[in-house]
Amino acid sequence: MGKTADLLGVGSAETVRQWVRKAPSSAAGGGAANAGSEEIRRLKREVAELKRANGILKAASAFFAAEIDRPHR
Repeated sequence: MGKTADLLGVGSAETVRQWVRKAPSSAAGGGAANAGSEEIRRLKREVAELKRANGILKAASAFFAAEIDRPHR
């Protein structure tokens, strides 16, 4: 810890030790970080679904707008 403290320009090794103890355990690749990436994947799927629905609604809107403009027989 002493070498790390020197490299970081921190006063003492004890400061680095305290940082390590206070660091969330998820920083090691578990818990909250994993939950965050799950949320991102879920949101990306939702965005894709909403874009697809938006495209369908735009096409339907264009279709019905064209129907309104056509003269009736």
